[in-house]
Amino acid sequence: MFNKLNKVLKRYHEINEILSDNAIYSNKSLYTEITKEFSSIKDISETYIKYKKVNEELEENKILIEDEDEEIREMAKEEVKDLEKEKFKLEERLKILLIPKDPNDEKNVLLEIRAGTGGDESAIFAGDLFKMYSYFAEKHNWKIDIVSSSSSDMGGYKEIIANIKGDKVYSYLKYEAGVHRVQRVPETESQGRVHTSACTVAIMPEAEDVDIVLEDKELKIDVYRSSGPGGQSVNTTDSAIRVTHLPTNTVVICQDEKSQLKNKQKALRVLKTRLYQKKLDEQNAKIAAARKSQVGTGDRSERIRTYNYPQGRFTDHRIGLTLYKLDYIMAGDLEDIVVALRTHYETLAMSNTEE
Repeated sequence: MFNKLNKVLKRYHEINEILSDNAIYSNKSLYTEITKEFSSIKDISETYIKYKKVNEELEENKILIEDEDEEIREMAKEEVKDLEKEKFKLEERLKILLIPKDPNDEKNVLLEIRAGTGGDESAIFAGDLFKMYSYFAEKHNWKIDIVSSSSSDMGGYKEIIANIKGDKVYSYLKYEAGVHRVQRVPETESQGRVHTSACTVAIMPEAEDVDIVLEDKELKIDVYRSSGPGGQSVNTTDSAIRVTHLPTNTVVICQDEKSQLKNKQKALRVLKTRLYQKKLDEQNAKIAAARKSQVGTGDRSERIRTYNYPQGRFTDHRIGLTLYKLDYIMAGDLEDIVVALRTHYETLAMSNTEE
């Protein structure tokens, strides 16, 4: 571990020297590359510097424990206790920081919420989940752009797809993927019985042009007139777009914009992201075959959450986390959940690395 840390710290000092030379600012591409690298090692380097300082102070105080002056000996003993605690905390932090970073953490995401079992109530809950993520996005100053949606007659969505852009969006939301279950009395229930419904949530890192390249010969693009609920025409122009990726038979439809060009741009962005996710899933499947624990992939086939309205209870079944503040959570207060999930999966990754 310390060999890695010393190499990182050496590079940290090298970059500091490079950035102190004004000549670097004349080369924009090199400056961007260097500052990006600096940002990636800054936290771990500064934590290691602090660790080394604490370790030096600890060794000095251990010597003072043998001092002839009793008062100095007692003070040194107290210092040693505090410094050993601090050293342990920094060691644990360094272990986490040494875990290989997920290359997708910095990316924007494509959020897809689909109603599942439960009919109209499931669609209403899909709308509630979308509001929850929208509130959370607002707290982080992220931008949400609805790509496509299919409304339900009773409210909510049969399906909604949105692009979320901002700082490290995927790192926050990547553990949200899976089946979300709700237990509550539906508005349509006349006898006050609690029903159970479910929605699926997919979180996909948005593909960049360098991740997926689409060739014209691989695409079939159909144009038709947009329609709303009940089949009525939304506008009088052929602005809706259906893009089919022929090699994989992946189909994306976009009709929310009045502009054909904007719909096409959105559809292609969604297509790239879905193909990128497929590529990631294939890579993760190979990793899973080689080891028992597949960390941080968010298996969408299993129930991950229960939102129990009568009890005001939220439960994440993966980590056994239960919170009795459902109103706050549905209003976008997801920080405690995000931190708990991140800590859990970082600990798993750390134990796998040590193995």
